[in-house]
Amino acid sequence: MSVKIRLQRHGKKGKPFYWVVAADARSKRDGKFLEKIGTYNPNTNPATIDLNLESAVQWLHNGAQPTDTARAILSYKGALLKHHLDGGVRKGALTQEQADAKLAAWLDEKANKVDTKKAGLSKADEAAKAKALKAEKEANAKRIAAQAEAAKVEEVAEVAEVEAPAEVVETVVEETPAVEAVTEEAAPEVEVEAVAEVEAPAEVEEAPAVEAVAEEAPAAEESNEETEA
Repeated sequence: MSVKIRLQRHGKKGKPFYWVVAADARSKRDGKFLEKIGTYNPNTNPATIDLNLESAVQWLHNGAQPTDTARAILSYKGALLKHHLDGGVRKGALTQEQADAKLAAWLDEKANKVDTKKAGLSKADEAAKAKALKAEKEANAKRIAAQAEAAKVEEVAEVAEVEAPAEVVETVVEETPAVEAVTEEAAPEVEVEAVAEVEAPAEVEEAPAVEAVAEEAPAAEESNEETEA
């Protein structure tokens, strides 16, 4: 039976969580498995890997073939290195104590690298948070300044609205004498017309004089008639 060390998917949609399993190569990816030897969580930074080193190495000794992703995980946790060192011990190239010392040194170095990476990520997160906080403070300051400016503009507009009626009253008061002046200039013309109307009857009064002459004419005619007689 051909055995593979591979990942079996679990977790929610968009947040996968994997089991590292040894399974029959003919079974489905998420089907039955022979043994669960670890977990892999890619949702964290760095990724969280929990591996049973002895079980993984034993399956490698038995001829299990890891997939590409599983191989990277086994290499990251030192399973492939231990498998290689165990082969050297079997061949007599080195003792078990030497192999264990090399594996321990490698694991310590790897742990230091991981810790350094975590520290760097923590500093990067703190710097990003500080930058975001600074940007938020600047945005708040700009918003407060904009609100103050808007309030100032509204206040100026209200003052302008209050002062506007006073200007209108002053304008009306200033224009009133002009009307009175026009009235005073028109007054003499009205007086002239009144004088003309008063003088007009004098011409009418002269008419009776003509009538008096007409009345005197018959008297003259009567005088002439008496002389002829």
